[in-house]
Amino acid sequence: MVVGGGSVALRRARALVEAGASVTVVAPEVAEGFAGLPVTVRRRGYRDGDLAGAWLAHAATDDPGVNAAVAAEADRARIWCVRADDASATAARMPAVSRYGDITVAVTAGADPRRSQALRSAIAQALAEGSLPVRRHRRSAVSPVAARPVPTSSVPVGPSGQSRARGRVNSRAAVGSVALVGGGPGDPGLITVHGRRLLAEADVVVADRLGPRELLDELDPGVEIIEAGKAPGAHSLTQDQINALIVDRALAGNKVVRLKGGDPFVFGRGGEEALACVRAGVPFQVVPGVSSSIAVPAAAGIPVTHRGVTQDFSVISAHLDPSSPGATVDWDALAGGTGTLVLLMAVAHLDMIATELIKRGRDGATPVAVIRDGTTARQQVLISTLNAVAADAAQHGIRPPAVVVIGDVVRLRDHLAQPVGQRALADEHERRGAA
Repeated sequence: MVVGGGSVALRRARALVEAGASVTVVAPEVAEGFAGLPVTVRRRGYRDGDLAGAWLAHAATDDPGVNAAVAAEADRARIWCVRADDASATAARMPAVSRYGDITVAVTAGADPRRSQALRSAIAQALAEGSLPVRRHRRSAVSPVAARPVPTSSVPVGPSGQSRARGRVNSRAAVGSVALVGGGPGDPGLITVHGRRLLAEADVVVADRLGPRELLDELDPGVEIIEAGKAPGAHSLTQDQINALIVDRALAGNKVVRLKGGDPFVFGRGGEEALACVRAGVPFQVVPGVSSSIAVPAAAGIPVTHRGVTQDFSVISAHLDPSSPGATVDWDALAGGTGTLVLLMAVAHLDMIATELIKRGRDGATPVAVIRDGTTARQQVLISTLNAVAADAAQHGIRPPAVVVIGDVVRLRDHLAQPVGQRALADEHERRGAA
C-alpha cells in the first residue's frame, strides 16, 4: 500500500512493481507516471482501515498528519511502514538501492537518507569503474587455477598452435566471451570505465607488455593471468598462438579479457584477434582505448594539431626499416607534407627514418620529440631535430617503448609542458603508489 501520489510515491511504487509486488495507491491526485504502472489507484484520501491485507505500507504524502496516521495503523496491524517524511518515526526504512547486472546493493545509514544516498552513489561508481570485486565465482570439478602470474613458458600450446585450456569445467561448458580491451598508453587512470569493469569481471586476462600493468595486481587471486606481451627480439607468444589461446579459454566457458596497450585497432592486431573469434563462433566485443599516438604527445605538452601550425597528422608504424621490401609506408608523401608525423615502434630505426625523410624533402632542422614511457611516472622526453635525433637518442640511452613526434608542434612544448603540471603528474603517480 502506497499512500500518496507525488514524485516520491511514484518512485516507491515503481520500485515495488519492479520487485514483483502487488501495489495499491491511495491519493486524491496522482502523478502522470502512475498511468504506465500496473498498480491499483484509489483516487481519494487515506482512510483508517486501508492497510487491511497489506504487508508493507509507504506513507509518502506531503501531509505529516496523514503520514503519522498511516504509521499508527501499520503499528496496530503489526506490518512494516516506511515514512518518507521522517525515516526515524518508523521501524522500517527505505534503503538507497543500486543495481549492477545481477548485483543489488541496498544501503541504510541509520535514519539519514542523504548519507545512504551518498554511500549508494559511491558504491555504484566503484561498481561501474570495476574497482570492486564483481567477478562471478563458479564451482568447478577441477582444481583452482595455478598461482599467478602464469609464466609464459608454461602456457600449454600444442604443435599446431592450438592451446589446451587450463581450468576447463567440462566438454559441454557454455561458451564464454572475449573482450579486446584497449588499456591506454600506460597510466592506469587512462583505461576506460567499461574496460576496467570488464577487467574486474574476467576469469582470464591475456596481457600485453605495454598498457596499465598496475591493474593486474588488483585482480581477484583466482584470475588466470597470461603474459603475451611482445618485446623487441623477445616475443613470448606468436600472434597465432595468442589467437588460439583466447578462443580456447573462451570455449572453456571463461570471460576472457585481452588487455592491450593503447587501442586494440591501432597497430594492436585487434582485428586479427576479432576475426579469430568470429571464425570460432566466440562472442566478442571491442573496447576502444586511448591511443598512445595522441595521448603520449599530449602528456608531454605536445598537441598533434594546433591552429596556425598544422591541420593534419599521420600515425605510422615504423617497426620496419624504410628500405625493407616489406615496408609499405609512403615516405615521399610524408616527407613532402607539412603535417605532424607520429611514429610508433620507431626507436630501432630512427637513423634510417630520419635519413629517408631528409632525403625526400623534410627539413633537417624540423623539431623532433622522443617520448619514452609516456603518461607514467617514468616519462622521459628528448627534444631534438630531424638531423640529430638518432645520435641524441643513442647518447641518452632511449629505449622502447617510445613515441616519436616530428613537426613544428613540438615547439609548443616550451609553453605547454609547465613545471607545475609536471609536478602535479608526479604527485598523482606518487599518490596512487601510496594508495
